[in-house]
Amino acid sequence: MVDMTSLASAFAGRKVLVTGHTGFKGSWLALWLKQLGADVMGYALPPQESNSHFSQLGLDRAIRHEVGDIRDYEHVLKCFTDFQPEVVFHLAAQPLVRYSYREPKETFDVNVAGSVNLLEACRNIDSIRALVYVTSDKCYRNNEWIWGYRENDELGGHDPYSASKAAAELVFSSYVDSFFKFRPHFGAASVRAGNVIGGGDWAEDRIVPDCIRALTTGQPIQVRNPHSTRPWQHVLDPLSGYLSVAAQLLSDPANFSGAWNFGPNTSSVKTVGELAKLIIGTWGSGEIEIAPQVNTVHEARLLHLNCDKAHQLLNWQPRWDAETAITKTVEWYRATASKADAMKISSAQIEKYMEAR
Repeated sequence: MVDMTSLASAFAGRKVLVTGHTGFKGSWLALWLKQLGADVMGYALPPQESNSHFSQLGLDRAIRHEVGDIRDYEHVLKCFTDFQPEVVFHLAAQPLVRYSYREPKETFDVNVAGSVNLLEACRNIDSIRALVYVTSDKCYRNNEWIWGYRENDELGGHDPYSASKAAAELVFSSYVDSFFKFRPHFGAASVRAGNVIGGGDWAEDRIVPDCIRALTTGQPIQVRNPHSTRPWQHVLDPLSGYLSVAAQLLSDPANFSGAWNFGPNTSSVKTVGELAKLIIGTWGSGEIEIAPQVNTVHEARLLHLNCDKAHQLLNWQPRWDAETAITKTVEWYRATASKADAMKISSAQIEKYMEAR
């Protein structure tokens, strides 16, 4: 199976298109693909934060960068037609649960209708050989089980974000059954990961950015639900899964198409409160306050993935445990706060990750 050292041979010289490359995960993926020697094109809205990972990297100068809305089908299709990609990673999304309560229509428009546009473009572009379609661990109907969800468990979603990701999975399945499975040299995989952490994430209502903002300003960290558990993992862990399954789709689409979970080991499943304490310990100072619950919305308290399929069929394993992920994350924020070059820091972390065993 694909290991980290063989990924360069899978992607070097290939045309790879990443939607959502200005986002947190997308920018890390685009950089990694660039380091692997791929000809990378990104399609996304401008980054939402001026200090985004994408902006700090100067990624618009390192890859082909197309500003566009995934809801604009004609623009999406033109981009695909002009570039003629061989591999597509679809990450463009509205990714926030709490924001989805404020803007449910936008969430469904982006995550469902936008995904239809992506799939329709893939249907009409013959150059594409592999599609990795990113949804979320929240696509599963969450019964607050103590065991992990498998790829064939029921889909669902209480909040608009989770429901939009479940709906996006149904759309994907329909396109696979109706169109893609009749293309012998085309493979398509939907991939689901848990809560990722890493340098360069500045999104609202995410615990790590909230912690870093508080710590850098000397304020207490406000924690809403300290006992809620999440499958914390460094962003490079699920991205390594996405890259691994894409490489296999290129060589054996029939056997590697379908749904895949990429989550951390159970030892990395920690409560929000435990995560905040580990961040404070790594940072060296700080305190936690429990935020008052005013007009609260429903958020899952218990959720993690069963990744036996990826372990057994892809030989994929997470490489960094929760403590290592937190250390690497805090190191990134500390270094860039001291004006270190973000491109050098992120590139070095990717290289260190690929060396890990």
